[in-house]
Amino acid sequence: MARIAEALSESPVKSVIKLLLCLGLLSVVMPLAVYAQREKLSPEELAFVEKSWPDAKKTNTGIRYIILQPGSGDMPKAGDKVAVLYVGRLLNGTVFDQATEKDKAFTFRVAREQVIQGWDQVLPLMKLGEKRLVVIPAELAYGTRGQPPKIGRNAALVFEIELIEIKRD
Repeated sequence: MARIAEALSESPVKSVIKLLLCLGLLSVVMPLAVYAQREKLSPEELAFVEKSWPDAKKTNTGIRYIILQPGSGDMPKAGDKVAVLYVGRLLNGTVFDQATEKDKAFTFRVAREQVIQGWDQVLPLMKLGEKRLVVIPAELAYGTRGQPPKIGRNAALVFEIELIEIKRD
């Protein structure tokens, strides 16, 4: 009887210790799992991007970028109409779209779902006159549907984007 009473009295303490050990283990393992979930490029794409652009910085949504030409002045806000020059490429370098002449710049409103999510996320980070090389993971571009025939399913895209005008109206 004494042993049963002793076992019962230790049981809650052991349970608490086990719980604390499990929580401690989770605190070590969870950050690794969260990091793994954040990477939006496939392992092959990631290897290519890291080899091609080793100095690229990464946003918290997985977009990689390099500032090719710093800008100065304003940064666009949601709803602003912007004009950009750009060249869009697949990771293999194939150009699928472009607007490179200032008199024929591409214009759209920021954060109004007029362009792919990656652009709506990158443009507010750019200053007027800035030019960036941007690698956008598929899920922030055209995703599983692609944009046939030029852009296949699950394709990461590379853009050179230059912000040439911001209109607030």
